[in-house]
Amino acid sequence: MVYIGIDPGSVSGALGAISHDGIYIDSFNIEHQDKHIRALVFKSRILSIVDVKEGAEICMEQVHSMPNQGVSSTFSFGRAVGVISAVCQLTNYPFHLVTPQLWKKHFGLKADKNESLDLARKLFPAAKLKLKKDINRAEALLIAEYWRQAIAGVKHWLELELDT
Repeated sequence: MVYIGIDPGSVSGALGAISHDGIYIDSFNIEHQDKHIRALVFKSRILSIVDVKEGAEICMEQVHSMPNQGVSSTFSFGRAVGVISAVCQLTNYPFHLVTPQLWKKHFGLKADKNESLDLARKLFPAAKLKLKKDINRAEALLIAEYWRQAIAGVKHWLELELDT
């Protein structure tokens, strides 16, 4: 199983992928052209990461517009989130949303993005998260790890139920 986390954005979106045992597979910034997500490129990148026999779980941060954003930037952001969501659903892998509050609380993180970057560097040293601009890839990897742990917890609970 491959766990894919997505930190969406119109020009700063990123994807992170880890294996069923939490090993780094890949991460990349979602390609765009003039603030338009390159949907076919994005879909083919997702499909190239996942072995069809293994399958995947995709978890994206559930986002909303921010106060004081202009109408144009809010529209661009919403369009990008819609495209990213649609592409993920077209892969036919389970697609989930998680609020930033939930996944960050799970890791004990605050709003400081440097904390996310530091944790991702520690958990995924192979990811090459050297620069501050790597924060979106770092958070995408943490979302994937959050979802992997959430699924593992469910499976662990189910195993306990089956054993009794």
